[in-house]
Amino acid sequence: MAMVVFLGLVVATLLTQVGGLVFLVCWIANRIFLRQSVHGWRRVASNTVLFIGLYAVVSMFLVPPLAERNGRVPLQCFEETGRPFAAGNFLICALNRHYVDRRLSDLLTELSRAVDKAYPGTSTLFLDANFPLIAGFPLLPHLSHYDGRKLDIAYYYATPTGSYLRGQLRSPIGYWAFEQPGPNDNLPCDDRSLLTLRWDMDVLQGRLPARPLEPERTRAALSWLVNEGAKFGVERIFVEPYLAARLGVSSPLLGFQGCRAARHDDHIHIQIADR
Repeated sequence: MAMVVFLGLVVATLLTQVGGLVFLVCWIANRIFLRQSVHGWRRVASNTVLFIGLYAVVSMFLVPPLAERNGRVPLQCFEETGRPFAAGNFLICALNRHYVDRRLSDLLTELSRAVDKAYPGTSTLFLDANFPLIAGFPLLPHLSHYDGRKLDIAYYYATPTGSYLRGQLRSPIGYWAFEQPGPNDNLPCDDRSLLTLRWDMDVLQGRLPARPLEPERTRAALSWLVNEGAKFGVERIFVEPYLAARLGVSSPLLGFQGCRAARHDDHIHIQIADR
């Protein structure tokens, strides 16, 4: 039992940051109030219901003000009038992975407005950001999303005939649906097979829906970031070099993340400077 509790605490903490503490409180409460009167699946069910309820309350009402004291704010999970952006999937918000430095919130607002103005009806989707609390706490599996200054933005996608797919991703989580380099594209890590997180996920590629990257909106977003991003403190943007070249966007802000980091031809990674 002790091992189960420990594993539950660790998993809940790694997935949501605050979930481990909520899990521990629920376990203690059940030990005190249920004692031995409830056994088996009923105890599991009561623990689950209590955890979900308390976790929701903590995430909605306690975490945001604590995060703000830590210099981070939650990104809106659903589109609002004048702010045409949203989370790529509900788990990002449910797991408290949508907290950022306020400058990134302002940046995403202006970016989404700019792309929507250029291409009316566009919805910009964000992916993983950061946890709400504690600088240095890792947002797995990312290497650098630990300080509120990092944000991933999804590409825009289209049907095979080229019609824009509003508010849709190619993969359920927004990651691992890689664009593929051409035969003449430069691949800086093509000769590296060890000590790398550049997983190709070949087993997934053919099973994902046929949704090619929508180049006009993606180009507009990337161009806006390299031209306007510095106003919000952007110091680095990671996109695979071949894809930036294909879109015709270049800038000193565009960089390569290195061979030991994940591929970036399934999303745009933005990081802003420390204050």
